[in-house]
Amino acid sequence: MAGAGLRAAVRRWLPCRGHGGPRASSSSPSCPGCGPPGPGAHCPGAPRSAPAPAPAGGAELSAHLWARYQDMRRLVHDLLPPEVCSLLNPAAIYANNEISLRDVEVYGFDYDYTLAQYADALHPEIFSAARDILIEHYKYPEGIRKYDYDPSFAIRGLHYDIQKSLLMKIDAFHYVQLGTAYRGLQPVPDEEVIDLYGGTQHIPLYQMSGFYGKGPSIKQFMDIFSLPEMALLSCVVDHFLGHSLEFDQAHLYKDVTDAIRDVHVKGLMYQWIERDMEKYILRGDETFAVLSRLVAHGKQLFLITNSPFSFVDQGMRHMVGPDWRQLFDVVIVQADKPSFFTDRRKPFRKLDEKGSLHWDRITRLEKGKIYRQGNLYDFLRLTEWRGPRVLYFGDHLYSDLADLMLRHGWRTGAIIPELEREIRIINTEQYMHSLTWQQALTGLLERMQTYQDAESQQVLAAWMKERQELRCVTKALFNAQFGSIFRTFHNPTYFSRRLVRFSDLYMASLSCLLNYRVDFTFYPRRTPLQHEAPLWMDQLCTGCMKTPFLGDMAHIR
Repeated sequence: MAGAGLRAAVRRWLPCRGHGGPRASSSSPSCPGCGPPGPGAHCPGAPRSAPAPAPAGGAELSAHLWARYQDMRRLVHDLLPPEVCSLLNPAAIYANNEISLRDVEVYGFDYDYTLAQYADALHPEIFSAARDILIEHYKYPEGIRKYDYDPSFAIRGLHYDIQKSLLMKIDAFHYVQLGTAYRGLQPVPDEEVIDLYGGTQHIPLYQMSGFYGKGPSIKQFMDIFSLPEMALLSCVVDHFLGHSLEFDQAHLYKDVTDAIRDVHVKGLMYQWIERDMEKYILRGDETFAVLSRLVAHGKQLFLITNSPFSFVDQGMRHMVGPDWRQLFDVVIVQADKPSFFTDRRKPFRKLDEKGSLHWDRITRLEKGKIYRQGNLYDFLRLTEWRGPRVLYFGDHLYSDLADLMLRHGWRTGAIIPELEREIRIINTEQYMHSLTWQQALTGLLERMQTYQDAESQQVLAAWMKERQELRCVTKALFNAQFGSIFRTFHNPTYFSRRLVRFSDLYMASLSCLLNYRVDFTFYPRRTPLQHEAPLWMDQLCTGCMKTPFLGDMAHIR
């Protein structure tokens, strides 16, 4: 069994009582891989008699540090048997909060990238159409036409500083991850990034505090449709800078955003998808299976989408069949989310089969009928679907999920298609070994920084250099420019923190629901806080003493 070898290895290196290092054998004066404790400190898992003294310094101490380094490498090798890879399932559902599907009576869905998953082939079409709109309608230079869409350039969740023309990755603590700031298609040196923000990597809260990721000068790209927008924005900036053309950053940003919007508003994207649904729509059979299964178990379903009825109707007919509306108790199109969730003023309007609006007042929401606009407050009044018995799925953390969780107490599920690819990378042997050795090396650096002589500092500098190289290699496994959408080198990303805040569950696609019973209970993993005992494999390698000078500090107590 895959976990058996791992558990056996972990049992051999269980933490000592009272700290996070490996357990020493009865004959060892200190924990393997950590070296002797610092001055006055003692490892609770080791005998108190005859501790091995640390070398006095110089070459002997340097050799001692490298010996500890080799011990740790062997420890990491023992902790990672070959079967440890592929432990994560890309088709699994991951829980941020405990939720029992037994208690969920009503399921709601967004349409784009939720019920309908789109192929990556759609992004070059959006990019090219918006690029041509810039040239033909906004009179941008013809030279922009030489740029084609690069699917490997950007990732979701990035921030764009409009006044500085910087596309960058920011962590959960508002710090720019160095090495992930781009102006146009060129990386910006770390020193320049720090200088641009007044000598720090930190972005002040007031600049990015908009609830929907829109501060006064910084925007976050949160939906999957933003990938071609980021690519086009970077290409246009690259052209202007490469040809030394003066431009107003705010005008350029707005023009690109408007051109991308025009592709949607003018219906170009809808036309491409409707002409070739087999090419653009993925997992249609699985969507039908999910909806049918829920209805068969007595669940009520509803759809709230910003897309127009004709487009949704064509897509649902392709995936589900001509009677798709019979699966849903309520269907709302052109809802204008996120204002649908917060603005009480817009009433519901009924649409007929041809898409024409009715003028009559809506006093109830009927099954099989189509409604446009409206607002959540009227929706709640007319349906009486409230609180945790409702579970709504969407791909946009702000527009789909945030208000429902924070204001209305619904349960929420985030659809993150990128999750499947990221998990496959995490399951590779290269990633697993690289990450675990990074953690071990970090533990060594933390533990051995007590040695301040010149020779030891050279060793520590070599370890720090190796650690940084490992970080860059691991980052590039996901994306050469920006890395994973979920993590910076060691922190969650701004995107990841919002994912945890606004969703009870997250998964790669709705089809993941087919792997679970309709009364299944999801439990989040109890990952340790920083002050708690380590429970997971990579944390077993972070060194024994979290407080190297514990003995010297005893008099403070």
